[in-house]
Amino acid sequence: MALEDGLGWEPPPMPAADELRGSPMLRHPEFQAEVERWIAFWTEGRGGRWFPEYLARMGAFEGTVDEALEETGLPAMLRYLPVVESGYSLRAVSSASAVGLWQFMAPTARGYGMEVSALRDERRNPFKATTAATRFLGSLRDRFGSWHLALAAYNSGPGRVQGVIRRHAPLRPRSDSLYWELRPHLPRETRDFVPKLYAAAWIAENPERYGIPEPAPLPPFAFDEVTVPDATTLDVVARAAGVDQEAVEHLNPELVRGITPPGQETVLRVPPGSADRFQEEYALIPPSERVSFVEHRVQPGETLGHIAIRYGVPVREVREANPDLRPRYLQIGQRIIVPIAPLGGRTEANRAG
Repeated sequence: MALEDGLGWEPPPMPAADELRGSPMLRHPEFQAEVERWIAFWTEGRGGRWFPEYLARMGAFEGTVDEALEETGLPAMLRYLPVVESGYSLRAVSSASAVGLWQFMAPTARGYGMEVSALRDERRNPFKATTAATRFLGSLRDRFGSWHLALAAYNSGPGRVQGVIRRHAPLRPRSDSLYWELRPHLPRETRDFVPKLYAAAWIAENPERYGIPEPAPLPPFAFDEVTVPDATTLDVVARAAGVDQEAVEHLNPELVRGITPPGQETVLRVPPGSADRFQEEYALIPPSERVSFVEHRVQPGETLGHIAIRYGVPVREVREANPDLRPRYLQIGQRIIVPIAPLGGRTEANRAG
């Protein structure tokens, strides 16, 4: 669609005390042009294929995000930041290995109390990540004195933005206008980041105006909580709860290997209404059958046969669990999925058959 007669620029009305919507940069012609460029990308360009999906996914988490922003006194417009960062996908991973709705790097995530380990990556947890994101954003606003500088720091790192200020404007008052002056010295992605956020907000708040049909939002991220005492794979959880494994995986995206950590209790989410059945059925499962696979790291000299014998399973089942595996070309350190619990209800007694 053509961006004419102000169609690509007129922002929605400004709620009280929303600093982002009240920024003087909204009246800057060059800033306006950059926002319009991103509006065109998401309406006329290839981004138009993705934006409706972003808005649909937003429906599952916007309540959580809105509540966190209100509790911390941050601008409500930041609800569109995950649209720009991840398309509101819990499983999004950037080329720089940032993860989750808010695209945290691992060191920053750990600094805000999130676990990032081989089994659990809480950057994918929408509740913990949103709490951390609001704390981080608030601290950046306090540090840089401007939301536009704070957002640049969120995208490229506070150290980088601080270094640009120190080199090019050490004595200047911090402001959104200063961000625009320093913008040429920032990475390309960061130069685009703030205009991109405004473009996402304008489109999301009136999609039909920009030629995007109003999407049907995904249902809220609803669940019951249950506790498992030790290592348990999510397929076992699903069978005990009487639900599809995909539903349990969807509700627990932080469990990156599909297994809860050994030796500790873990609170899991299961579909609404399934918690009571889970508690009854899980109690009947012997501890030896609560894990349906392990991830084995190939050691020097091992063959697929050695690995199968070690775990007491047929070689055929190991190959089925790793369809891309080339048995003659195993590499030291390579990870292989080994099914170790009954498949389809098989018992321990006939596992070796």
